[in-house]
Amino acid sequence: MAWEARPCTQDRPCTLVRVSPLFERILIANRGEIAVRIAHTCRAMGIPTVAVYSEADRSSLHVREADVAVAIGAAEPERSYLNADLLIDAARKAGCDAVHPGYGFLSQNAGFADAVAGAGLAFIGPPGDVHRRMGDKRAARRLMTAAGVPVLPGYEGDDQADATLAAEAARIGWPVLVKPARGGGGKGMHIVRGADELTAALAASRREARGAFGDDSLILERFVERPRHVEVQVLADTHGATVHVFERECSIQRRHQKVIEETPSPALSPTQRAGLLEAGVAAARAASYVNAGTVEMLLAPDGGFYFLEMNTRLQVEHPVTEMVTALDLVRLQIEIAAGRPLPFAQADLAARGHAIECRVYAEDADDLPSAGPVLHHAWPAGPGVRVDAGIATGSEIGIHYDPLLAKIVTVGRDRDESLERMQAALRSTVILGVETNVARLQRVIEHPAFRRGELDTGFLERHASDLAVPSEAPPEAIAAAFAVLGAAPAQAGGPGPAALADPWSTLGGWRLGA
Repeated sequence: MAWEARPCTQDRPCTLVRVSPLFERILIANRGEIAVRIAHTCRAMGIPTVAVYSEADRSSLHVREADVAVAIGAAEPERSYLNADLLIDAARKAGCDAVHPGYGFLSQNAGFADAVAGAGLAFIGPPGDVHRRMGDKRAARRLMTAAGVPVLPGYEGDDQADATLAAEAARIGWPVLVKPARGGGGKGMHIVRGADELTAALAASRREARGAFGDDSLILERFVERPRHVEVQVLADTHGATVHVFERECSIQRRHQKVIEETPSPALSPTQRAGLLEAGVAAARAASYVNAGTVEMLLAPDGGFYFLEMNTRLQVEHPVTEMVTALDLVRLQIEIAAGRPLPFAQADLAARGHAIECRVYAEDADDLPSAGPVLHHAWPAGPGVRVDAGIATGSEIGIHYDPLLAKIVTVGRDRDESLERMQAALRSTVILGVETNVARLQRVIEHPAFRRGELDTGFLERHASDLAVPSEAPPEAIAAAFAVLGAAPAQAGGPGPAALADPWSTLGGWRLGA
C-alpha cells in the first residue's frame, strides 16, 4: 500500500490516505542504472519490483535494489536480456502483472510489446503497433509529411535500385546521408559528398543494415552541415490527451551516441521553441502515440528544424526534464499504462531553471570500453545535484553490456549556475578500478565554445585536440601517491600496514588528479 495526498476543499481538510498500488508487481526487464531508477519510483509508489539478472549481473546494484530478483540466463544478451520468452516466464512465475522495459534491449521491440500483452501483462510503454509504425523510417517520414511535420528533403520510396537512388540523390543535392530504413544508433549511416562516392556507400550501408537489422532497405536525406540535435519529450494517455514536456539539446555526441544533454536548448528563440514543441506534439498525434516518447529533431544553422525519428521509449536523458519540471516520468509511464489519464493539461506545465546531464562511461582515452571491478566510488552531492547510478563499490564491469555507469545531473537558476555545479560535481566524482570519461567530460564542460553554447553534433571531433586527456597519470601525481602512502605509517596514530592494504578506505577524499 502507498500514501497519497488528497487536496484541501472547503468541506474537507488536507489528508493523506492509503491507496492500492496501480499494479501488484512490476518486472523490470533491464539492468544497470535504468533498472535502479525504475525500482526507486516503484518503491515510492508502493509497488513491489522484480529484477532480472544474467550470470554476469548476479551481484549488480539493480539486483539489490529490487524486492525480488530472478536469474534469466547467461551473460550474453541474446541468452538473457534479449530473450523475450525468458523475461515473460520470469514475470509470470514472480506474480507480476506489468513489465517495464527501460531503454535499450527490448524496449522498442514490437514483438516483445505484443508478447507481454498476449501474456496478460501490462507493457509500460507504447503498444506494438506504435513501435512498428515509428520503427520503419520510410513509413515514419511519410507519416510526418502527411501530418505537416517538417522533414528533410529526401527519398523513402520502394524502388531501391542503385540507378533510382543515384537519380534521387542528384535531385536532393549533395551532400546526402544514406541511412538504413530500420534500426538506429548511427549504424549503416554514410555521408556521401559526390556521385563518385555513392555506389560504394550504398553497398556498405546495405551490408551493415542487413547484418544489424535484418533489412537492407535504405533512405536518402539531405545532409545538414554542423546541425544541432534537439528533441521533444512527449506524453500521451489512453484518453486522447497528448502533451509535450519541453525540449532537450543533445548535440554533444560521438559516433551518434549522446554524451551530454541539457534543457532548455541554448539555441532556440521563443518563436523557434514554440514551433518545435508544436511539431513534436503533432508527430506524436500522427503516430497515435501512447505513453512516454521522444521526437528527435535536427536543427539546421539557418534555424529550420526537421523530423529525424521517434524513440518509442523512455530516454536515457529524461532526468534533465524531471529536474526542471519536478515531474517523475517513470511514475507517469506507470500511471498511463494502468489506464489513468494524464493529471495535467499542457497549460499546467512549466519549466524552471536549466539542467545538464553528463553520462559517465567505463571507457579509456581512446573511447574503448574498460572492464574490471569498481574498487571505490564516491558520487557528488550538494544543491541541485542528482546522480542516477547503476554501480556501487565492488561492482564488476564486464564486456557484454553498454558501458554506461551513471548519469550526473545538475540544475541551476540558469545555464551558468548549472554549469558551475556540474564542474564541481565532476571534480568530486571518484571511480577507481576502471577507466572512465570523467576527465573528458570536465574538459567539455569547461571548453569556451561549450560555455558559449556553440554546439553541434561534430563538437567533439572538431575540438578533439582540446579535449584529449593524457592516457597515463602524470609523474607528479604518481610521486604524490607514493608520498602519501609512504608517510602514513609514520604519522602519529596513522594507519598500520593492514589498513594501508585498502587505501581507498583510508585516504578519505584524496584522489589522483584532484
